[in-house]
Amino acid sequence: MFNPVTWFVGIPHEWAIFFLSMIPITELRASIPIGIEVYNMAIWKVWIIAVIGDFIPALILLYFLPKLHDWLIKRRFFGGILARKLKHAEKAFSGKYFKYGVIGLIIFVGIPLPLTGAWTGSLASFVFNIPFKKSWWLILMGVCLAATLVTLITLFAGSTLRAIF
Repeated sequence: MFNPVTWFVGIPHEWAIFFLSMIPITELRASIPIGIEVYNMAIWKVWIIAVIGDFIPALILLYFLPKLHDWLIKRRFFGGILARKLKHAEKAFSGKYFKYGVIGLIIFVGIPLPLTGAWTGSLASFVFNIPFKKSWWLILMGVCLAATLVTLITLFAGSTLRAIF
């Protein structure tokens, strides 16, 4: 069953929030509400732990995806397929990226919707050939935006539900 609260039972709440933030399915969209509403942790503490936990995998992806790509391109079977798929994806989406620029990547990572976030933003950054030195801080800004929005939504929704019930 999909109940992320039970995934890290038995470890300190801080680590549970950290690890939940690292998982691409949950990221900080689940870890912040769990930290605030279930674990009753301080808001600032949950925000910081969730941002760090969400950003670390993105940083690793940003660093290693080009190296993995270079290695796969050299492989006989995968190389041609991967090169064509990436060329197609870059061609299909490059106009949208250039239209919206860096703000587009920040908003894409920062809007807390399914299939958006630091993991997907890292992949998009790779596909759009955004250099590591530029993309890491854009994704970090998006993660901070997402953490702030999710925190505000959690606080508003939690207060509203407690007032109603």
